Amino acid sequence: MREETRRITLGGVPVGGGAPVSVQSMTNTDTADVEATLLQVGELEAAGCDIVRVAVPDREAGEALGRIVAGTTLPVVADIHFDYRLALLALEQGVDGIRINPGTMRAGSHLEEIARAAEAAGVVVRVGVNSGSLEKRARGTGGKAEAAALAESALRGAALMEGFGVTRIKLSVKASDVARSIEAYRIVARESPWPLHVGITEAGTLWSGAIRSAVGIGAILAQGIGDTIRVSLTANPVEEIRVGRKILASLGLGEAGPQVISCPTCARTEIDVIGLAMRVEKAIEGYRFPLKVAVMGCPVNGPGEAREADVGIAGGRDGAMLFVAGEKIRHVPPDKMFDELLGEIEKMMRDRGEVD
Repeated sequence: MREETRRITLGGVPVGGGAPVSVQSMTNTDTADVEATLLQVGELEAAGCDIVRVAVPDREAGEALGRIVAGTTLPVVADIHFDYRLALLALEQGVDGIRINPGTMRAGSHLEEIARAAEAAGVVVRVGVNSGSLEKRARGTGGKAEAAALAESALRGAALMEGFGVTRIKLSVKASDVARSIEAYRIVARESPWPLHVGITEAGTLWSGAIRSAVGIGAILAQGIGDTIRVSLTANPVEEIRVGRKILASLGLGEAGPQVISCPTCARTEIDVIGLAMRVEKAIEGYRFPLKVAVMGCPVNGPGEAREADVGIAGGRDGAMLFVAGEKIRHVPPDKMFDELLGEIEKMMRDRGEVD
């Protein structure tokens, strides 16, 4: 059961109030390079991104925002630190949202100016707190950013924005420590009605970061907390969308898309499960419709799993048995397994009207 938060709209994307959980990413191009940034935004959109955030480190980047906003249908959020004038410039350029960090934007008069301008423009303000940039006064012993301190900073920032008249607020309380992040989000969800953007900050490289994010974001979402997510990876931002979509699908919170289930292999394995599963997953990764594909290596669990899938292969001597909709179709020799399996998948796509 998801926590009911206030409904806001970011660009054309509904956030909170029971709306589907949105997946966000952040470009890593030079924002001032409009062509490169829009190219990456297009790649993110094709991968299933709902909202894109861009860094605004200087005036040149800020002045490029108008062309970026005009060049995409995705809502664009400007990420602002230190200089309140960049937030005002971003708003003039027509962004759909701005993210400010209480740890890097402290002057009350400047925050009020941002708030007034954002509300006048009908723009969402995200108060985004990070453990690495938490205000010094909020840090615990040894400078550590505790969960309660993260939550307090976000709640204080939200109250400040409300006091300045902002009516479209989103909050985030990210730490690189998974347990601390989970606890911080629990506190904020309990204390605030505003939608929550969920993530684990500085999660790491593709492999380790995907695991940390899946554990952290998944645990938070499983408690009914969260309205948008971002998987922060030291990798191509497109990978953030792929991992984020898989997290949502695993919890039944998003389009399932194709899913390849495969056995971990053992001495009973009679076909190249690893190679075949990886080839199949790669071949269907761009498909958006729900489909369960089984690649199983032996007669123990293979036939049962393959029968429960939409289409599947169960390894045996001299090849494998092909299953479609729970029924045995035919025996397939080893050199034809990939082609036969992919052929059945594509036939299902045509039958469902996914391809011509």
